[in-house]
Amino acid sequence: MVYQIKINGALDQTWSNWLGNVDIRTSQTDDDGVITTLSVDLVDQAALFGILDHIRDLNLKLVSVNRHGEFLEE
Repeated sequence: MVYQIKINGALDQTWSNWLGNVDIRTSQTDDDGVITTLSVDLVDQAALFGILDHIRDLNLKLVSVNRHGEFLEE
């Protein structure tokens, strides 16, 4: 399953390997904040919880977690 995880703040591509080879993209919000979107294909919910644990360890604020089926939607 492909998941998109959104967090407040900016992470750059150097975090990709530590988080499990995720695609990392940042975007500006309307209020001049930054949202980072992590896109990753995971084998099961345990892998998802592992990434969420890493986000917690970095003390980042989770915005949303969305499942996008078998293939990443562009």
